[in-house]
Amino acid sequence: MTTAADSTTSLVQSVDWLAIAPPVVVATVALIILVADLFLPEERKPLLGLAGIAGLVAALALLIPLRDGSHSTFCLTTGTGTEACSYTADHFALIIQVLVLGGALLTALLSFGDTRRLPAGEFWFLLLSSAAGAALLPAARDLATLVVALEVASLPAFALVGIKRDDRRSSEAALKFFLSSVVATAVMLLGVSFVYATTGTLHLTELAIRLHDVPDQLSTLAKAGVALTLVGFAFKTAAAPFHFWVPDTYVGAPLPVAAYLSVVGKAVGFSGLILVTVIAFPSYADVWGPALAVVAALTMTVGNVAALRQTATRARSAVRLLAWSSIAQAGYLLVPIASAAYSSDEQIGSTVAYALMYAVVNLGAFAVAALVARTKPDNRLSDYRGLYATRPLAALAMGFFLLCLAGLPPGIVGLFAKVTVFSSAVDAGLGWLAVVMAVNVVIALYYYLQWTAALFRAPEEAEPATPAPAAALADGPAVAVQPLGTPVAVPVSLTTAIALTAAVGIVLSGAPQLVLRFAAVNLF
Repeated sequence: MTTAADSTTSLVQSVDWLAIAPPVVVATVALIILVADLFLPEERKPLLGLAGIAGLVAALALLIPLRDGSHSTFCLTTGTGTEACSYTADHFALIIQVLVLGGALLTALLSFGDTRRLPAGEFWFLLLSSAAGAALLPAARDLATLVVALEVASLPAFALVGIKRDDRRSSEAALKFFLSSVVATAVMLLGVSFVYATTGTLHLTELAIRLHDVPDQLSTLAKAGVALTLVGFAFKTAAAPFHFWVPDTYVGAPLPVAAYLSVVGKAVGFSGLILVTVIAFPSYADVWGPALAVVAALTMTVGNVAALRQTATRARSAVRLLAWSSIAQAGYLLVPIASAAYSSDEQIGSTVAYALMYAVVNLGAFAVAALVARTKPDNRLSDYRGLYATRPLAALAMGFFLLCLAGLPPGIVGLFAKVTVFSSAVDAGLGWLAVVMAVNVVIALYYYLQWTAALFRAPEEAEPATPAPAAALADGPAVAVQPLGTPVAVPVSLTTAIALTAAVGIVLSGAPQLVLRFAAVNLF
Protein backbone atom coordinates (compact mmCIF):
# COMPACT_ATOMS: atom_id res chain seq x y z
CA MET A 1 0.00 0.00 0.00
CA THR A 2 1.43 3.41 -1.01
CA THR A 3 1.40 5.95 1.80
CA ALA A 4 0.84 9.67 1.39
CA ALA A 5 4.52 10.23 2.11
CA ASP A 6 5.53 7.76 -0.62
CA SER A 7 3.16 9.46 -3.06
CA THR A 8 4.64 12.86 -2.27
CA THR A 9 8.18 11.54 -2.64
CA SER A 10 7.43 10.09 -6.04
CA LEU A 11 6.36 13.50 -7.29
CA VAL A 12 9.59 15.19 -6.18
CA GLN A 13 12.40 14.71 -8.65
CA SER A 14 15.92 14.59 -7.26
CA VAL A 15 18.43 16.97 -8.83
CA ASP A 16 22.12 16.22 -9.27
CA TRP A 17 23.44 19.66 -8.41
CA LEU A 18 27.01 18.69 -9.20
CA ALA A 19 26.04 17.77 -12.77
CA ILE A 20 24.41 21.14 -13.45
CA ALA A 21 26.91 23.17 -11.41
CA PRO A 22 29.05 24.58 -14.29
CA PRO A 23 26.26 26.42 -16.18
CA VAL A 24 24.52 27.35 -12.90
CA VAL A 25 27.68 28.96 -11.50
CA VAL A 26 28.22 31.00 -14.67
CA ALA A 27 24.58 32.14 -14.71
CA THR A 28 24.73 33.05 -10.99
CA VAL A 29 27.87 35.14 -11.44
CA ALA A 30 26.21 36.91 -14.39
CA LEU A 31 23.27 37.92 -12.17
CA ILE A 32 25.62 39.06 -9.40
CA ILE A 33 27.50 41.25 -11.91
CA LEU A 34 24.23 42.74 -13.18
CA VAL A 35 23.18 43.77 -9.66
CA ALA A 36 26.66 44.89 -8.57
CA ASP A 37 26.91 47.16 -11.60
CA LEU A 38 24.11 49.29 -10.15
CA PHE A 39 26.11 50.13 -7.03
CA LEU A 40 29.77 50.17 -8.06
CA PRO A 41 31.33 53.55 -8.87
CA GLU A 42 32.93 53.92 -12.29
CA GLU A 43 36.48 53.51 -11.01
CA ARG A 44 35.59 50.11 -9.49
CA LYS A 45 34.04 48.68 -12.67
CA PRO A 46 37.14 46.55 -13.44
CA LEU A 47 36.08 44.39 -10.48
CA LEU A 48 33.15 43.18 -12.61
CA GLY A 49 35.58 41.78 -15.17
CA LEU A 50 37.58 40.04 -12.45
CA ALA A 51 34.37 38.53 -11.09
CA GLY A 52 33.45 37.27 -14.56
CA ILE A 53 36.85 35.67 -15.09
CA ALA A 54 36.70 34.08 -11.63
CA GLY A 55 33.24 32.67 -12.38
CA LEU A 56 34.44 31.05 -15.62
CA VAL A 57 37.49 29.59 -13.88
CA ALA A 58 35.25 28.16 -11.13
CA ALA A 59 32.91 26.62 -13.73
CA LEU A 60 35.87 24.96 -15.47
CA ALA A 61 37.11 23.62 -12.12
CA LEU A 62 33.68 22.10 -11.43
CA LEU A 63 34.03 19.95 -14.55
CA ILE A 64 36.83 17.95 -12.89
CA PRO A 65 34.54 15.94 -10.54
CA LEU A 66 32.36 15.10 -13.56
CA ARG A 67 35.15 13.62 -15.67
CA ASP A 68 33.79 10.06 -15.37
CA GLY A 69 30.85 11.16 -17.57
CA SER A 70 28.23 9.27 -15.59
CA HIS A 71 26.01 12.06 -14.25
CA SER A 72 22.41 12.56 -15.39
CA THR A 73 19.52 14.48 -13.88
CA PHE A 74 15.94 15.58 -14.59
CA CYS A 75 15.06 12.01 -15.57
CA LEU A 76 11.64 10.43 -16.19
CA THR A 77 10.69 6.79 -16.40
CA THR A 78 9.30 5.97 -19.84
CA GLY A 79 6.61 3.47 -20.79
CA THR A 80 9.29 0.91 -21.63
CA GLY A 81 10.71 1.05 -18.10
CA THR A 82 13.86 2.97 -19.10
CA GLU A 83 14.85 6.46 -18.00
CA ALA A 84 14.85 9.44 -20.33
CA CYS A 85 16.94 12.30 -18.96
CA SER A 86 16.85 15.97 -19.93
CA TYR A 87 20.41 16.67 -18.76
CA THR A 88 23.34 14.28 -19.17
CA ALA A 89 26.95 15.16 -18.33
CA ASP A 90 28.56 12.46 -20.50
CA HIS A 91 32.00 12.68 -22.09
CA PHE A 92 30.69 14.54 -25.15
CA ALA A 93 29.00 17.17 -22.98
CA LEU A 94 32.09 17.64 -20.81
CA ILE A 95 34.45 18.09 -23.76
CA ILE A 96 32.20 20.69 -25.37
CA GLN A 97 31.74 22.44 -22.00
CA VAL A 98 35.53 22.66 -21.66
CA LEU A 99 35.62 24.18 -25.14
CA VAL A 100 32.88 26.77 -24.62
CA LEU A 101 33.88 27.78 -21.09
CA GLY A 102 37.54 27.92 -22.08
CA GLY A 103 36.60 29.98 -25.14
CA ALA A 104 34.53 32.34 -22.99
CA LEU A 105 37.46 32.67 -20.56
CA LEU A 106 39.85 33.61 -23.36
CA THR A 107 37.26 36.07 -24.67
CA ALA A 108 37.12 37.59 -21.19
CA LEU A 109 40.91 37.95 -21.17
CA LEU A 110 40.77 39.67 -24.57
CA SER A 111 38.11 42.04 -23.25
CA PHE A 112 39.49 42.80 -19.79
CA GLY A 113 41.38 46.06 -19.68
CA ASP A 114 40.15 47.00 -23.14
CA THR A 115 36.47 47.70 -22.53
CA ARG A 116 36.97 51.42 -22.98
CA ARG A 117 33.67 53.19 -23.68
CA LEU A 118 31.73 49.94 -23.43
CA PRO A 119 29.16 49.57 -20.63
CA ALA A 120 31.17 47.20 -18.45
CA GLY A 121 28.30 45.76 -16.40
CA GLU A 122 26.20 45.00 -19.46
CA PHE A 123 29.14 43.52 -21.36
CA TRP A 124 30.13 41.06 -18.64
CA PHE A 125 26.52 40.13 -17.87
CA LEU A 126 25.79 39.41 -21.53
CA LEU A 127 29.02 37.45 -22.06
CA LEU A 128 28.44 35.21 -19.04
CA SER A 129 24.75 34.75 -19.82
CA SER A 130 25.62 33.55 -23.32
CA ALA A 131 28.35 31.30 -21.92
CA ALA A 132 25.86 29.75 -19.48
CA GLY A 133 23.53 28.83 -22.34
CA ALA A 134 26.45 27.50 -24.37
CA ALA A 135 27.53 25.29 -21.44
CA LEU A 136 23.99 23.98 -20.96
CA LEU A 137 23.39 23.00 -24.58
CA PRO A 138 25.79 20.02 -25.03
CA ALA A 139 24.29 18.34 -21.96
CA ALA A 140 20.67 18.86 -23.09
CA ARG A 141 18.92 15.64 -24.02
CA ASP A 142 15.45 16.83 -24.99
CA LEU A 143 14.41 19.24 -27.72
CA ALA A 144 12.84 21.76 -25.33
CA THR A 145 16.01 22.12 -23.27
CA LEU A 146 18.04 22.18 -26.46
CA VAL A 147 16.06 25.07 -27.94
CA VAL A 148 16.06 27.04 -24.66
CA ALA A 149 19.82 26.60 -24.26
CA LEU A 150 20.38 27.64 -27.86
CA GLU A 151 18.39 30.84 -27.40
CA VAL A 152 20.02 31.63 -24.04
CA ALA A 153 23.37 31.39 -25.83
CA SER A 154 22.19 33.41 -28.85
CA LEU A 155 20.08 36.27 -27.47
CA PRO A 156 22.86 37.91 -25.41
CA ALA A 157 25.14 37.55 -28.43
CA PHE A 158 22.88 39.89 -30.44
CA ALA A 159 23.34 42.59 -27.83
CA LEU A 160 27.10 41.96 -27.61
CA VAL A 161 27.47 42.50 -31.36
CA GLY A 162 25.65 45.84 -31.13
CA ILE A 163 27.11 46.98 -27.82
CA LYS A 164 29.14 49.78 -29.45
CA ARG A 165 26.19 52.16 -29.44
CA ASP A 166 27.96 55.01 -31.24
CA ASP A 167 29.06 52.78 -34.13
CA ARG A 168 26.61 52.47 -37.02
CA ARG A 169 28.41 49.41 -38.36
CA SER A 170 27.96 47.63 -35.04
CA SER A 171 24.23 48.38 -34.95
CA GLU A 172 23.78 47.22 -38.53
CA ALA A 173 25.64 43.97 -37.82
CA ALA A 174 23.52 43.29 -34.74
CA LEU A 175 20.31 43.89 -36.70
CA LYS A 176 21.35 41.49 -39.50
CA PHE A 177 22.41 38.89 -36.97
CA PHE A 178 19.16 39.23 -35.02
CA LEU A 179 16.78 39.11 -37.98
CA SER A 180 18.43 36.14 -39.68
CA SER A 181 18.71 34.25 -36.39
CA VAL A 182 15.06 34.84 -35.52
CA VAL A 183 13.98 33.44 -38.87
CA ALA A 184 16.21 30.38 -38.36
CA THR A 185 14.80 29.87 -34.86
CA ALA A 186 11.24 30.09 -36.14
CA VAL A 187 12.00 27.47 -38.80
CA MET A 188 13.62 25.21 -36.21
CA LEU A 189 10.67 25.54 -33.79
CA LEU A 190 8.30 24.63 -36.61
CA GLY A 191 10.38 21.52 -37.24
CA VAL A 192 10.41 20.64 -33.53
CA SER A 193 6.62 20.98 -33.38
CA PHE A 194 6.28 18.64 -36.38
CA VAL A 195 8.55 16.08 -34.72
CA TYR A 196 6.62 16.31 -31.46
CA ALA A 197 3.29 15.96 -33.29
CA THR A 198 4.61 12.81 -34.95
CA THR A 199 6.13 11.13 -31.88
CA GLY A 200 4.52 12.66 -28.79
CA THR A 201 7.88 13.08 -27.04
CA LEU A 202 10.77 15.55 -26.87
CA HIS A 203 13.46 13.35 -25.28
CA LEU A 204 16.16 12.57 -27.82
CA THR A 205 16.52 8.88 -26.93
CA GLU A 206 12.76 8.36 -27.11
CA LEU A 207 12.62 10.19 -30.45
CA ALA A 208 15.13 7.74 -31.90
CA ILE A 209 12.85 4.85 -30.94
CA ARG A 210 9.55 6.35 -32.05
CA LEU A 211 10.80 7.80 -35.33
CA HIS A 212 11.92 4.32 -36.30
CA ASP A 213 8.30 3.18 -36.62
CA VAL A 214 6.37 6.22 -37.79
CA PRO A 215 2.94 5.43 -39.33
CA ASP A 216 2.81 5.94 -43.09
CA GLN A 217 0.32 8.78 -42.82
CA LEU A 218 2.78 10.72 -40.61
CA SER A 219 6.03 9.93 -42.45
CA THR A 220 5.94 13.10 -44.55
CA LEU A 221 5.33 15.23 -41.45
CA ALA A 222 8.21 13.52 -39.67
CA LYS A 223 10.62 14.07 -42.58
CA ALA A 224 9.61 17.73 -42.81
CA GLY A 225 10.17 18.13 -39.07
CA VAL A 226 13.62 16.56 -39.25
CA ALA A 227 14.61 18.75 -42.21
CA LEU A 228 13.37 22.01 -40.67
CA THR A 229 15.06 21.25 -37.35
CA LEU A 230 18.37 20.70 -39.10
CA VAL A 231 18.01 23.98 -41.03
CA GLY A 232 17.88 25.88 -37.74
CA PHE A 233 21.12 24.33 -36.52
CA ALA A 234 22.75 24.78 -39.94
CA PHE A 235 22.32 28.54 -39.49
CA LYS A 236 24.04 28.45 -36.09
CA THR A 237 27.02 26.60 -37.60
CA ALA A 238 27.33 29.21 -40.40
CA ALA A 239 26.90 26.48 -43.00
CA ALA A 240 26.21 27.58 -46.58
CA PRO A 241 23.74 28.79 -47.77
CA PHE A 242 22.94 30.06 -44.24
CA HIS A 243 26.31 31.78 -43.81
CA PHE A 244 25.51 35.25 -45.16
CA TRP A 245 25.32 36.90 -41.71
CA VAL A 246 28.86 35.98 -40.65
CA PRO A 247 31.22 38.48 -42.41
CA ASP A 248 29.23 41.63 -41.61
CA THR A 249 28.56 40.45 -38.05
CA TYR A 250 32.23 39.75 -37.31
CA VAL A 251 33.34 43.06 -38.85
CA GLY A 252 30.73 45.10 -36.97
CA ALA A 253 31.19 43.41 -33.59
CA PRO A 254 33.97 44.28 -31.12
CA LEU A 255 36.94 41.98 -31.82
CA PRO A 256 36.55 39.90 -28.62
CA VAL A 257 32.89 39.32 -29.49
CA ALA A 258 33.81 38.25 -33.03
CA ALA A 259 36.32 35.81 -31.53
CA TYR A 260 33.63 34.50 -29.18
CA LEU A 261 31.15 33.95 -32.01
CA SER A 262 33.75 32.25 -34.20
CA VAL A 263 34.47 29.61 -31.57
CA VAL A 264 31.79 29.38 -28.88
CA GLY A 265 28.91 30.27 -31.21
CA LYS A 266 30.09 27.66 -33.68
CA ALA A 267 30.53 25.04 -30.92
CA VAL A 268 26.93 25.63 -29.82
CA GLY A 269 25.60 25.06 -33.34
CA PHE A 270 27.65 21.94 -33.95
CA SER A 271 26.76 20.47 -30.55
CA GLY A 272 23.07 20.83 -31.25
CA LEU A 273 23.48 19.46 -34.77
CA ILE A 274 25.34 16.40 -33.49
CA LEU A 275 22.78 15.71 -30.78
CA VAL A 276 19.76 15.83 -33.06
CA THR A 277 21.33 13.86 -35.90
CA VAL A 278 23.21 11.13 -34.05
CA ILE A 279 20.97 10.64 -31.01
CA ALA A 280 17.47 11.74 -32.08
CA PHE A 281 17.31 11.16 -35.84
CA PRO A 282 19.48 8.12 -36.65
CA SER A 283 16.57 6.45 -38.45
CA TYR A 284 16.57 9.35 -40.94
CA ALA A 285 20.29 9.12 -41.68
CA ASP A 286 19.44 8.53 -45.33
CA VAL A 287 17.88 12.02 -45.33
CA TRP A 288 20.34 14.12 -43.35
CA GLY A 289 23.53 12.25 -44.32
CA PRO A 290 23.58 13.18 -48.04
CA ALA A 291 22.24 16.66 -47.25
CA LEU A 292 25.04 17.40 -44.77
CA ALA A 293 27.65 16.01 -47.16
CA VAL A 294 26.52 18.43 -49.88
CA VAL A 295 26.30 21.32 -47.38
CA ALA A 296 29.82 20.53 -46.12
CA ALA A 297 31.25 20.66 -49.64
CA LEU A 298 29.38 23.88 -50.43
CA THR A 299 30.37 25.55 -47.15
CA MET A 300 34.11 24.92 -47.39
CA THR A 301 34.15 25.97 -51.05
CA VAL A 302 32.20 29.20 -50.52
CA GLY A 303 34.33 30.13 -47.49
CA ASN A 304 37.69 29.55 -49.16
CA VAL A 305 36.81 31.19 -52.48
CA ALA A 306 35.47 34.29 -50.70
CA ALA A 307 38.57 34.44 -48.50
CA LEU A 308 40.73 34.50 -51.65
CA ARG A 309 38.92 37.63 -52.83
CA GLN A 310 39.82 39.77 -49.82
CA THR A 311 41.79 42.90 -50.66
CA ALA A 312 44.74 43.65 -48.40
CA THR A 313 44.08 47.39 -48.27
CA ARG A 314 40.36 47.17 -47.51
CA ALA A 315 39.34 48.36 -44.04
CA ARG A 316 38.93 45.44 -41.60
CA SER A 317 40.00 42.97 -44.27
CA ALA A 318 41.87 40.91 -41.66
CA VAL A 319 38.70 40.30 -39.64
CA ARG A 320 36.72 39.69 -42.81
CA LEU A 321 39.23 37.07 -43.94
CA LEU A 322 39.02 35.36 -40.54
CA ALA A 323 35.23 35.37 -40.92
CA TRP A 324 35.34 33.64 -44.31
CA SER A 325 38.00 31.29 -42.99
CA SER A 326 35.69 30.30 -40.12
CA ILE A 327 32.97 29.48 -42.67
CA ALA A 328 35.40 27.23 -44.55
CA GLN A 329 36.43 25.56 -41.28
CA ALA A 330 32.74 24.91 -40.58
CA GLY A 331 32.65 22.91 -43.79
CA TYR A 332 35.47 20.68 -42.54
CA LEU A 333 33.68 20.25 -39.20
CA LEU A 334 30.54 19.04 -41.00
CA VAL A 335 32.37 16.22 -42.81
CA PRO A 336 32.52 13.72 -39.90
CA ILE A 337 28.87 14.40 -39.00
CA ALA A 338 27.83 13.54 -42.56
CA SER A 339 30.13 10.52 -42.42
CA ALA A 340 28.37 9.26 -39.28
CA ALA A 341 25.24 8.64 -41.39
CA TYR A 342 27.18 6.14 -43.51
CA SER A 343 29.31 4.38 -40.90
CA SER A 344 29.20 4.77 -37.10
CA ASP A 345 28.76 7.37 -34.37
CA GLU A 346 32.50 7.22 -33.65
CA GLN A 347 33.02 9.58 -36.61
CA ILE A 348 31.69 12.36 -34.37
CA GLY A 349 34.95 12.22 -32.43
CA SER A 350 36.74 13.66 -35.48
CA THR A 351 34.51 16.74 -35.36
CA VAL A 352 35.19 17.16 -31.63
CA ALA A 353 38.96 16.79 -32.10
CA TYR A 354 38.98 19.29 -34.98
CA ALA A 355 36.80 21.72 -33.02
CA LEU A 356 39.23 21.70 -30.08
CA MET A 357 42.17 22.46 -32.36
CA TYR A 358 40.27 25.15 -34.23
CA ALA A 359 39.09 26.82 -31.02
CA VAL A 360 42.60 27.26 -29.65
CA VAL A 361 44.29 28.61 -32.79
CA ASN A 362 41.39 30.75 -34.00
CA LEU A 363 41.09 32.48 -30.63
CA GLY A 364 44.84 33.03 -30.76
CA ALA A 365 44.57 34.61 -34.22
CA PHE A 366 41.85 36.96 -32.99
CA ALA A 367 44.00 37.82 -29.95
CA VAL A 368 46.86 38.93 -32.20
CA ALA A 369 44.36 40.84 -34.34
CA ALA A 370 43.20 42.64 -31.19
CA LEU A 371 46.83 43.52 -30.45
CA VAL A 372 47.39 44.97 -33.93
CA ALA A 373 44.08 46.84 -33.72
CA ARG A 374 45.43 48.89 -30.81
CA THR A 375 47.71 50.72 -33.25
CA LYS A 376 45.86 50.05 -36.51
CA PRO A 377 42.13 50.18 -35.76
CA ASP A 378 41.19 49.62 -39.42
CA ASN A 379 42.80 46.15 -39.13
CA ARG A 380 43.74 45.77 -42.78
CA LEU A 381 45.73 42.78 -43.95
CA SER A 382 48.39 45.24 -45.10
CA ASP A 383 48.72 46.44 -41.50
CA TYR A 384 50.38 43.11 -40.61
CA ARG A 385 53.28 43.64 -42.97
CA GLY A 386 56.52 43.84 -41.01
CA LEU A 387 54.95 42.83 -37.71
CA TYR A 388 57.99 40.64 -36.97
CA ALA A 389 60.25 43.70 -37.02
CA THR A 390 58.28 45.42 -34.28
CA ARG A 391 56.60 42.62 -32.33
CA PRO A 392 58.51 39.43 -33.11
CA LEU A 393 56.76 37.21 -30.56
CA ALA A 394 53.31 38.29 -31.72
CA ALA A 395 54.31 37.72 -35.35
CA LEU A 396 55.64 34.25 -34.56
CA ALA A 397 52.46 33.40 -32.67
CA MET A 398 50.27 34.66 -35.53
CA GLY A 399 52.30 32.72 -38.07
CA PHE A 400 51.92 29.59 -35.99
CA PHE A 401 48.15 30.05 -35.68
CA LEU A 402 47.76 30.57 -39.43
CA LEU A 403 49.87 27.50 -40.23
CA CYS A 404 47.74 25.44 -37.83
CA LEU A 405 44.60 26.60 -39.64
CA ALA A 406 46.27 25.73 -42.95
CA GLY A 407 47.36 22.32 -41.68
CA LEU A 408 51.10 22.86 -42.26
CA PRO A 409 54.09 22.17 -39.97
CA PRO A 410 54.95 23.31 -37.37
CA GLY A 411 51.19 23.36 -36.80
CA ILE A 412 51.19 19.58 -36.46
CA VAL A 413 47.87 19.46 -34.60
CA GLY A 414 46.16 21.26 -37.49
CA LEU A 415 47.65 18.82 -39.99
CA PHE A 416 46.62 15.75 -38.00
CA ALA A 417 43.14 17.15 -37.36
CA LYS A 418 42.60 17.64 -41.10
CA VAL A 419 43.89 14.13 -41.82
CA THR A 420 41.46 12.76 -39.24
CA VAL A 421 38.52 14.54 -40.84
CA PHE A 422 39.68 13.45 -44.30
CA SER A 423 39.92 9.84 -43.09
CA SER A 424 36.38 9.94 -41.72
CA ALA A 425 35.06 10.76 -45.21
CA VAL A 426 37.13 8.00 -46.83
CA ASP A 427 36.07 5.42 -44.22
CA ALA A 428 32.41 6.31 -44.80
CA GLY A 429 32.74 5.81 -48.55
CA LEU A 430 32.43 9.54 -49.30
CA GLY A 431 35.39 9.66 -51.65
CA TRP A 432 33.99 12.61 -53.60
CA LEU A 433 33.72 14.67 -50.40
CA ALA A 434 37.31 13.79 -49.48
CA VAL A 435 38.44 15.05 -52.91
CA VAL A 436 36.49 18.32 -52.47
CA MET A 437 38.07 18.78 -49.05
CA ALA A 438 41.57 18.15 -50.42
CA VAL A 439 41.06 20.76 -53.16
CA ASN A 440 39.78 23.28 -50.62
CA VAL A 441 42.72 22.69 -48.30
CA VAL A 442 45.04 23.54 -51.21
CA ILE A 443 43.03 26.69 -52.00
CA ALA A 444 43.22 27.81 -48.38
CA LEU A 445 47.01 27.45 -48.38
CA TYR A 446 47.26 30.49 -50.65
CA TYR A 447 45.67 33.06 -48.36
CA TYR A 448 47.04 31.57 -45.13
CA LEU A 449 50.61 31.53 -46.50
CA GLN A 450 50.20 34.97 -48.05
CA TRP A 451 49.21 36.43 -44.67
CA THR A 452 52.01 34.52 -42.93
CA ALA A 453 54.61 35.79 -45.40
CA ALA A 454 53.46 39.39 -44.89
CA LEU A 455 54.30 39.14 -41.20
CA PHE A 456 58.00 38.70 -41.99
CA ARG A 457 58.40 41.14 -44.87
CA ALA A 458 60.20 44.46 -44.49
CA PRO A 459 57.80 46.97 -42.91
CA GLU A 460 56.40 49.83 -44.96
CA GLU A 461 57.30 53.40 -44.11
CA ALA A 462 55.55 54.58 -40.96
CA GLU A 463 52.52 56.76 -41.50
CA PRO A 464 51.96 59.88 -39.41
CA ALA A 465 49.75 59.41 -36.38
CA THR A 466 46.06 60.14 -36.98
CA PRO A 467 43.20 60.31 -34.53
CA ALA A 468 41.45 56.99 -34.01
CA PRO A 469 37.73 56.83 -34.75
CA ALA A 470 35.67 56.80 -31.57
CA ALA A 471 33.96 53.60 -32.66
CA ALA A 472 37.27 51.76 -32.70
CA LEU A 473 37.85 52.47 -29.03
CA ALA A 474 36.46 50.47 -26.33
CA ASP A 475 36.62 52.90 -22.37
CA GLY A 476 38.86 55.78 -21.72
CA PRO A 477 39.99 58.93 -23.42
CA ALA A 478 40.50 59.08 -27.15
CA VAL A 479 44.03 58.15 -28.22
CA ALA A 480 46.01 58.73 -31.38
CA VAL A 481 46.65 55.86 -33.73
CA GLN A 482 50.37 55.11 -33.67
CA PRO A 483 52.44 53.52 -36.42
CA LEU A 484 52.72 49.75 -36.07
CA GLY A 485 56.22 50.00 -34.68
CA THR A 486 55.42 52.54 -31.98
CA PRO A 487 55.32 50.97 -28.50
CA VAL A 488 51.92 51.16 -26.88
CA ALA A 489 50.65 49.86 -23.57
CA VAL A 490 49.22 46.36 -23.99
CA PRO A 491 46.94 44.95 -21.26
CA VAL A 492 48.46 42.03 -19.39
CA SER A 493 45.28 40.05 -20.03
CA LEU A 494 45.71 40.38 -23.82
CA THR A 495 49.32 39.25 -23.61
CA THR A 496 48.20 36.35 -21.42
CA ALA A 497 45.56 35.31 -23.97
CA ILE A 498 48.11 35.25 -26.80
CA ALA A 499 50.68 33.38 -24.70
CA LEU A 500 48.12 30.89 -23.43
CA THR A 501 46.73 30.00 -26.85
CA ALA A 502 50.22 29.76 -28.33
CA ALA A 503 51.38 27.52 -25.49
CA VAL A 504 48.38 25.21 -25.82
CA GLY A 505 48.83 25.08 -29.60
CA ILE A 506 52.51 24.18 -29.24
CA VAL A 507 51.74 21.47 -26.66
CA LEU A 508 49.05 19.98 -28.89
CA SER A 509 51.41 20.06 -31.88
CA GLY A 510 54.01 18.23 -29.82
CA ALA A 511 51.48 15.72 -28.47
CA PRO A 512 48.50 15.78 -30.85
CA GLN A 513 47.21 12.55 -29.34
CA LEU A 514 45.85 14.65 -26.44
CA VAL A 515 43.13 15.83 -28.82
CA LEU A 516 43.08 13.21 -31.55
CA ARG A 517 42.29 10.37 -29.14
CA PHE A 518 38.71 11.68 -29.10
CA ALA A 519 38.49 10.80 -32.79
CA ALA A 520 38.87 7.09 -32.01
CA VAL A 521 36.19 6.64 -29.34
CA ASN A 522 32.42 6.84 -29.11
CA LEU A 523 31.74 9.87 -26.92
CA PHE A 524 28.10 9.00 -26.18
